[in-house]
Amino acid sequence: MKRISAALAAFSLLALTACGGETATKDASGETTVKVSVIPIVDVAPIYLGDKQGFFKEQGLKLELVSAQGGAAIVPAVVSGQVEFGFSNFTSLLIAKSKNLPLKVVAPGAGSTGAQGKDFGGVLVKADSPVKTAKDLAGKSVAVNTLNNINDTTVRASIKAAGGDASGVKFTELAFPDMLAALDKGDVDAVQVVEPFLATGLKAGNRLVASNYVDTAPNLTIAGYFTSEQTAEAQPELVTKFTAAMQKSLKYAADNPDAVRQILLTYTKIDAALLPDLTLPNFPAEVNKDSLDTLAALAVQDGLIETAPDTAGLLP
Repeated sequence: MKRISAALAAFSLLALTACGGETATKDASGETTVKVSVIPIVDVAPIYLGDKQGFFKEQGLKLELVSAQGGAAIVPAVVSGQVEFGFSNFTSLLIAKSKNLPLKVVAPGAGSTGAQGKDFGGVLVKADSPVKTAKDLAGKSVAVNTLNNINDTTVRASIKAAGGDASGVKFTELAFPDMLAALDKGDVDAVQVVEPFLATGLKAGNRLVASNYVDTAPNLTIAGYFTSEQTAEAQPELVTKFTAAMQKSLKYAADNPDAVRQILLTYTKIDAALLPDLTLPNFPAEVNKDSLDTLAALAVQDGLIETAPDTAGLLP
């Protein structure tokens, strides 16, 4: 019950204050400026690439990308109308949907590679850690970028899949850029990271003990782009154009992995020497609903929500 309260507190307040914000308008050049809240990780490389390739300009859109720490912070920004679109993991969206917040997914974002030990996200420990497998994480402290989202539920899934007890894991919220330093200092026993922090951590000598997305579900869709139902209803043409540009961007990213690696240099602080070592996520053309159902079941099982929401109602 405590977890449910923590996960829903911000969304409950938001539900009382959601207003939908202002309508995006064209500027003197005829382009419509749209604000999109994203997390500075490899998952969002397609939107940066699409902007560079002119896919959004083709649709008459001018992007303004706003950086945030995690999906749980982005949901309120979209629902309140501070930004027109956002990028979020699906657990945060499912929690919001369970509170009847008016959200609508407009495009997929990133998915697991499905390859054990070769995914773009995972759990790292120090080289001399006594933690050898996911089972050994029981009772340890693990850093995640946002509490009560896809990363703590999937880390629990890894522990349970390895035969461990996930109930005593102590999760600590840290921004991705701060995690490796915290691990090095011993502030936490393990960190759940995605690229480019995964390659950076491995290069520093840390060990991978779990591929938490792979352990959770086959072909797991991890995150997507979404808007508010108010924006979807009031500005359907804007949503159609954004979705078209986003789909073109995702395909371009899937077809051009070297371009994905290079674009990271423009919005992360990754060492260019690490680019060849990065494991890229899948950039799917559609959301895998079965994997969303798995995430919804995990959210209920872990006490983040009481009842699984209608996942089909969240999707386009």
